[in-house]
Amino acid sequence: MQKILYATGGLIVLLILVGLVLPRHARIDVEAQIEAHPASVFALVNDFHRVALWTPWLDTDPNARIVHSGPARGVGATITWDGAIIGTGTQIITESRAHERVATSINPGEAGEARTWFDLSGNGGTTQITWHYETDYGFNVVGRYFGLVFAGVVRRDYTAGLARLKEIAETLPSADFSDLAIEQLVVQAAEIAYLPTTSIPEPAAISEAMGDAYFEILSFIDQNGLNEAGAPLSISRSFSGSELLFDAAIPVRGVTDATPRDGALVKIGLTYAGDVIRVRHVGSYRTLGATHRKIAAYLAALGIERAGDAWESYVSDPTKVPEAEVLTYVYYPIKL
Repeated sequence: MQKILYATGGLIVLLILVGLVLPRHARIDVEAQIEAHPASVFALVNDFHRVALWTPWLDTDPNARIVHSGPARGVGATITWDGAIIGTGTQIITESRAHERVATSINPGEAGEARTWFDLSGNGGTTQITWHYETDYGFNVVGRYFGLVFAGVVRRDYTAGLARLKEIAETLPSADFSDLAIEQLVVQAAEIAYLPTTSIPEPAAISEAMGDAYFEILSFIDQNGLNEAGAPLSISRSFSGSELLFDAAIPVRGVTDATPRDGALVKIGLTYAGDVIRVRHVGSYRTLGATHRKIAAYLAALGIERAGDAWESYVSDPTKVPEAEVLTYVYYPIKL
């Protein structure tokens, strides 16, 4: 019996000594090249709701309880989980550099705390992404042994995750929205005089149709004793591919019960009220199409749903301001 005890003790000591020789730190790096702009890829790693679309981690425990807290994305965004298979834990975004890096801490402040981070670099419409994992087992001998097995599992899951991320990112609208000046606002409804208008989707034709519509609206405003209350608007309604339908509109004050509201041409109505994103566009009206494409890519990458028709507010008078300095605000109603 004494020999068995000595042998067992010796084995334990040997395991401890070997464990102390094993690497204290575990570091894993997995790379992928994605045919999408860094802005789109960044949106998919900077928000735990979007991460859930491509990470294989939750596949093993679909009944796990998941709680999101903090901001929707970026520094402070937090996810907490509790599952029979994946156990319990917390992950928080600790660093977020737009279109370049997202870093997180797993179980911060606890034994076995780990760090993960994504490094992104772009070349044209392609993104090189590297997913890193690092943990320090300290003098936890059991953790060091566990790390030998766990490293292989992490590498497998990270490789599978980046493959899914690549698939999703490459199906998103391809437009680089990194230069958009985006604000999220809550707007109030405003009274407008508007005229439903159609045009073929060509800049010259649209400009002519708008000019004719605004002439009718201004005549209506004068005839009914109203006052202009803001910049002219264009509210997109539909696009069939050969015909664009929009409302040319001007905000007004002074509407009374006597004001005709549903005339043969010009009508009185209200603008959208609620949550919107507003994008600042400076430059020629001819480049507004590119701005709309970028906004569509932005909304798709972040998983934001639209809540109504977009509109443009023509803040500058193009007859008084150089074309390169013309300011237009583009609004998109969104669901939160």
